[in-house]
Amino acid sequence: MSNHVYKMVELVGSSTTGTDDAIRNAIAMASGSLRHLDWFEVVQTRGHVVDGKVAHYQVTLKVAFRLEAQAAASGQASSPNT
Repeated sequence: MSNHVYKMVELVGSSTTGTDDAIRNAIAMASGSLRHLDWFEVVQTRGHVVDGKVAHYQVTLKVAFRLEAQAAASGQASSPNT
């Protein structure tokens, strides 16, 4: 197994269905612009209550993507939008 260097970003996913969908929504959106997504960590879970019922779920995630070897070797971070 080779050594890797990661960059972490914080995201907030949301859903009216549940926390799992909120996580999936955040990961799906991030994967459209970030390459080499390898892992995530749930940092916070919260919700919005309307008329005594859960109306919306929000999940804060730390998402890590692996830096490319060329960028890591030169000391520069790879652009998350490439």
